[in-house]
Amino acid sequence: MRKKLNSSSLITILTIYFSTILNLSLWRYIYNNLEITNFRDCCFALSFYFFIAIPLFWLFSLIILPKVGKPLIIFLLLLCSSTNFMMFKYGVHIDKYMIQNVMETNIGEALDLFTLSFLFWIFVTGIIPSILLLFTKIQYKPLRNEIKTRLKNFIISLLIVALFGGTLYKDYASYGRNHRQIKNIINIVNFTSGTISYFRKIRFAQTKFVELDQNPQNIDYKKSDKMHTVVLFIVGETARAANFSLDGYKRKTNPLLEKQNIVFFKDVYSCGTSTAVSVPCMFSHMNRDKFDVTDARNTENLLDLAQKSGYQVIWLENDDGCKGVCKRVKHVQNMEKIGNSKYCHEDFCWDEVLLESLNDILSKIKQNTLIVLHTHGSHGPTYYLRYPDKFKKFLPTCDTADIQDCSLNQIVNTYDNTILYTDYVISSTIDILKKYPRFESSLIYVSDHGESLGEKNIYLHGMPYKIAPIEQKSVPMLIWMNENMKKWDYIDYQCLKKSAEKDTYSHDNIFHSMLGLLAIKTTVYNKDFDLFKDCRKKTPPFMEK
Repeated sequence: MRKKLNSSSLITILTIYFSTILNLSLWRYIYNNLEITNFRDCCFALSFYFFIAIPLFWLFSLIILPKVGKPLIIFLLLLCSSTNFMMFKYGVHIDKYMIQNVMETNIGEALDLFTLSFLFWIFVTGIIPSILLLFTKIQYKPLRNEIKTRLKNFIISLLIVALFGGTLYKDYASYGRNHRQIKNIINIVNFTSGTISYFRKIRFAQTKFVELDQNPQNIDYKKSDKMHTVVLFIVGETARAANFSLDGYKRKTNPLLEKQNIVFFKDVYSCGTSTAVSVPCMFSHMNRDKFDVTDARNTENLLDLAQKSGYQVIWLENDDGCKGVCKRVKHVQNMEKIGNSKYCHEDFCWDEVLLESLNDILSKIKQNTLIVLHTHGSHGPTYYLRYPDKFKKFLPTCDTADIQDCSLNQIVNTYDNTILYTDYVISSTIDILKKYPRFESSLIYVSDHGESLGEKNIYLHGMPYKIAPIEQKSVPMLIWMNENMKKWDYIDYQCLKKSAEKDTYSHDNIFHSMLGLLAIKTTVYNKDFDLFKDCRKKTPPFMEK
């Protein structure tokens, strides 16, 4: 027999459930960030519930209608249950950038998050309530009486809001100024506003393609026509500087790179805290404070200028796509699609797969070439899948996607193994370049963003930049050059090492520094952002006015 419930009771039950159980992250945040020292503080804390519950009450009063009410509520139950898990377990915030990450992620990365704990959480807090609702008969009053009841309830709830708002306005204003991020953890509000902002950005983004320079020129001033310039740019994934021994980390996570003659930059910051933002930004002429993802998609980037100037540009993809950066690149190889059985599994490949393709490419080079390797790196939460067993050095490890169920020591061990493997891949790439001494070659490695490993109950990445912990923003960056590159780009390598030790850099430096390294004369080059500018022994011809 189906249980019967009148509409008013259902609206009340849903309001209580959504404002409490499905907003656990919000109440944890308020508990940790609200000090109660007197009666007024107590009233302020109590009023929070009403300010969350009453708008939900209004929402449910609008959508609990015959035929459409149940499907809408079931959709919200499942969605809020999912976001509640991500916020409570991983400490993520839901904003327009997180919505963008969701929209642009691939199936493999999405499946990594479908862990047993996630499915159990969804089953208990989302599916069971949905089933109960599905088998409940909602009883409605005659239309006029139903409207009168809901209107009366709306007026009463509005008076409650006015009461608290009028007496505690200053408290709310002060708390809101100091905790602007709170809107990103209020379920329904966060993903609704984030989704609206995301699609509004797309709707009003520039649609006309912007050409930065009609005629960028590669001023190749080397004495030998056979000495082609070859620059390898490795885009790291989710590597944080704090776990690089090159940056002072206590563990030897970079044993091979420490033996290479590289320049490691000690203080580098990412453009964003997610791949969807950082990768387009590092190849864009726009600095972080002016960068817009949707505008960048319709604007020339570093790769476009390199191609137009005469460079062969090659993009080797081993992650979640180039986020539009390589859209106009003529030579793109996807490692997963190629499917080298030695390194590739069902939905991912170890980064060594890039090295075999690289050897073949370098042996056939007949012109100046820019090669981008987009690595899988240290992408979580399945850190344990990012390296072969022989790199499982730091033990015990967290061999599950449910990283929140592992100890901090296990998570760090597993993550450090990914850095150890990254060290091997980068060092091996340098060794490959050394096999071609006739080239004027260099390698640049920089990670797109960092990662939280459970510090302060925050995991993964993607938090709003202003409040993101330093672990998500501080990234490793390094450069290697052969003797030809040092000579013909007039680089004082020791000077560069000193600058890398004491100066601060960011993704903002990449676009202009790469133009300088590639010797591309263009109107958009800005010497002030070229990290090599103070360490050139003399001005290269392409920079001369």
